[in-house]
Amino acid sequence: MLDLTKLARQMQGLSQHLTLEAAASRQRLELAQQHLKNAYKCQKDLVERQEKWRDRILFANATPVEPLETCFDIPVPPKVHTVIATDGSQIAPNHHEIAYCYLLNIGRVVLHYGQNRHPLLDSLPEVFYRQEDLYMSRQWGIRTEEWMSFRRTASETTVLAELACEAKKDAGTRGCEDTGSDLPLFASASAKKSVPTLAMVDGSLIYWFLEQLPVDARDRILPPILEAWQQMREAQIPLMGYLSASRNVEGINFLRLLACTHPVPDCLSFCPNQLEKVPCKVFEPLRDTALWTTQLKPGQRSALWRSNARILELYQDQTIYFCYVHVGTEIARIEVPAWVAENTAMFDQALGLMLAQVQKGYGYPVAIAEAHNQAVVKGGDKARFFALLEQQMIKAGLKNVGTSYKEARKRGSIA
Repeated sequence: MLDLTKLARQMQGLSQHLTLEAAASRQRLELAQQHLKNAYKCQKDLVERQEKWRDRILFANATPVEPLETCFDIPVPPKVHTVIATDGSQIAPNHHEIAYCYLLNIGRVVLHYGQNRHPLLDSLPEVFYRQEDLYMSRQWGIRTEEWMSFRRTASETTVLAELACEAKKDAGTRGCEDTGSDLPLFASASAKKSVPTLAMVDGSLIYWFLEQLPVDARDRILPPILEAWQQMREAQIPLMGYLSASRNVEGINFLRLLACTHPVPDCLSFCPNQLEKVPCKVFEPLRDTALWTTQLKPGQRSALWRSNARILELYQDQTIYFCYVHVGTEIARIEVPAWVAENTAMFDQALGLMLAQVQKGYGYPVAIAEAHNQAVVKGGDKARFFALLEQQMIKAGLKNVGTSYKEARKRGSIA
């Protein structure tokens, strides 16, 4: 149990620390605002320096592809539209349970607005118990629990693409039905009208964890994701990653090019092995969202940025762009693949649908929230899962089926 009496003694020191940190944060924010205003005047030169010295810069930074000072109003979305989202949860493998296996549960949500259609709200569970599922990752030094989360990411994207393609196919079928004709979709004006659709995921589309993986391990995770993205691209359904409370600093780090005290931003030559004390690191730990809070009004987005994360070199022609949006309750980071960002009409419409989702969800996209609710595995679900597994093992003739003494003892207390 947590001793609140002892804990209370430490709260006073914590509150004093937070007060001092808040004052220091205000100073860093004012400095960042000044650098941002200065960057307005020399944005082109900064981008050229960034491109020229990109192989010598040691910190993650992004490239603005629109004027930094512009703030764009997000358009009102159409009343008739569809939003798709997936999210995942899992039961981790445990040697103390009755069997060493793990379960992935992918929540699926398809919400139709203005179409008089029932939503899809369900989940797809999958159990992994074979040797190759449980121990394959260990040849690369990856724990099974970590590998499980990587596979979950790939599964979420694959299921999202399946839902998107099904929605596209269903829209075409309904178009033919609405005209009372059995002609193909392109045969009538009504059938040509496709329902605006958005596919959303919770979190970043930049999978930073892939950088640390061996090539063989990475090749089992990334290709299925890129293939799923390509399917959505062909279906012309925009993909969007929604990041709440983002900790990213790629935009702030672009301003470090202006704060650099050296003739050129050559980190390898001027600041080797000094990543914690470099002169340009004047904003840390300020985040992008803190800066854009001072620049955006509700319903506006920032300039569009192109991420320069090294892992994106493996994304082929699907590199990631992002912007920051004032959704009313916070500054959210929105990420999209290049094929969405480069299609202005698609991108603007996707942002409108996203903002409508946030408003319907009282501060967070309702489709993503519902996908999480469908995916989450509660304590009772976990107990029923292992009870069902125990029944199957006994039916198969296995003996001494049960949890370890340690696990059984932890579930009850004599105190």
